[in-house]
Amino acid sequence: MTEWRDCAGVERVPGRVSGACVFTGTRVPVAALFENLASGATVEEFLDWFPGVDEWKVRAVLDHEARALRALARS
Repeated sequence: MTEWRDCAGVERVPGRVSGACVFTGTRVPVAALFENLASGATVEEFLDWFPGVDEWKVRAVLDHEARALRALARS
């Protein structure tokens, strides 16, 4: 499981969206990004559908996940 505490684009607030990891300053779960990408959406479409999410936050999440996967592959 990815540790999101070190990702500037993500926050987890107990009581907000049932404590899910969300994009900072929003109620949009990070999982929504991955679900939409898995369904064939582009980052641009995701940003259009969730106007409260900034592109830098999406890029931060994707970069963070890529680093976590590289670290996992090295271990």
